[in-house]
Amino acid sequence: MKLINIGYGNMINSQKVVSVVSPDAAPIKRLIQDTRDTGRLIDATSGKKTRSVIVTDSGHIVLSALTSEALQGRLNGAAEQDERMDDDE
Repeated sequence: MKLINIGYGNMINSQKVVSVVSPDAAPIKRLIQDTRDTGRLIDATSGKKTRSVIVTDSGHIVLSALTSEALQGRLNGAAEQDERMDDDE
């Protein structure tokens, strides 16, 4: 399990991430509202503006104040590290 910092000391398991998207599109806004209504929304923005939306394999939605590009770099770094660890075994 590799935890990725998604901003303000909040972490998420990189293996559970399905996608990272921008919160600006109307379908994503509807997804956020539907998830909030069902109690599966996690707001990790610490009161800041939501800049990315993380969709997990469990159906939870995590809001982050980091940009999608920043999270992509962190997730790619975690994937590369996992590959190196697999090669060592």
